[in-house]
Amino acid sequence: MAVATLTSKGQVTIPKSVRDALQLQSGCKIEISVTSEGEALIRPISRTSEEVFGRLRDRNKSTRQVVSIEEMDEAIAERMKRDFQ
Repeated sequence: MAVATLTSKGQVTIPKSVRDALQLQSGCKIEISVTSEGEALIRPISRTSEEVFGRLRDRNKSTRQVVSIEEMDEAIAERMKRDFQ
């Protein structure tokens, strides 16, 4: 069982063991429900595909360039040589 303390502003830090068990990270949303027995249930809210769609796309570029796996591997190898030699 994990214990948390309520601050004067009504804030609670979710203990690490609970965050790990629920796979919560900074920015995740949670839902808190109160049962008829007076217990609080905490559930992570899954992100919808609409919320994450296009997150990796560079919005400053109007078109995307298609590259092969070989080209990606070559670019990675060049970057590793440059940064770690």
